[in-house]
Amino acid sequence: MNVHEYQGKEILRKYGVATPRGIPCFSVTEAEDASRELGGKAWVVKAQIHAGGRGKGGGVKLARSTDEVREHASRILGMTLVTHQTGPEGRLVKRLLVEEGADICKELYVGMVVDRATQRVTLMASSEGGMDIEEVAASTPDKIYKVAIDPKAGLTDAQADDVARKIGVPEPSLPEARKFTRRIPPKSKLPSSIFRTFRSMATSAVSSTARGSRWRPWTPSNSTVLSPRTSSMWEVGPPPKK
Repeated sequence: MNVHEYQGKEILRKYGVATPRGIPCFSVTEAEDASRELGGKAWVVKAQIHAGGRGKGGGVKLARSTDEVREHASRILGMTLVTHQTGPEGRLVKRLLVEEGADICKELYVGMVVDRATQRVTLMASSEGGMDIEEVAASTPDKIYKVAIDPKAGLTDAQADDVARKIGVPEPSLPEARKFTRRIPPKSKLPSSIFRTFRSMATSAVSSTARGSRWRPWTPSNSTVLSPRTSSMWEVGPPPKK
């Protein structure tokens, strides 16, 4: 089955992965109330449909006031959003995600999929971010790094560190990046990594985007690294047929 972005983030939070705070909304009034509940000075109003490319299609808007939240929510709810994944008929937007804003200065991409060729879960990462990851894969595939994960050994510390370095994670932040991708924290019964989320949920694809913030030091512990990407569809279930 397919799940929306806000549902995917709920799954990640269940497994201890830090994500931006956000509230799903089904009306303009709920969107306004969500911005007040979240607080802050900026919010992102996001269409929730089962397709990528929402931002480029006009379905993701930044708001710097409650009035702007209302304006964007009024425009996006009920619209037929057309993206490169919806086809020309588009998808009707019936729900939104209102999320806390962040001052983004760097974006990274990390994803996990089932590779049919190796029949293994494969970690993919890129320094180019997730917004145009399909284009990056087609035009500059050398900027995407892949690791086929041994089903018995799992994703190792060495593999996690190697990928993190290749996509530009600073050396002092490697332990936190490793925690995100694979490690179980001490004294915790919950796994806190996308690999363990992937394995536990038997998913066919999980993808996330890292964002470094100008407001705080660039470390995953500040929730600036590897929160679910804004433009992806979360897929739960067996890999799609060819």
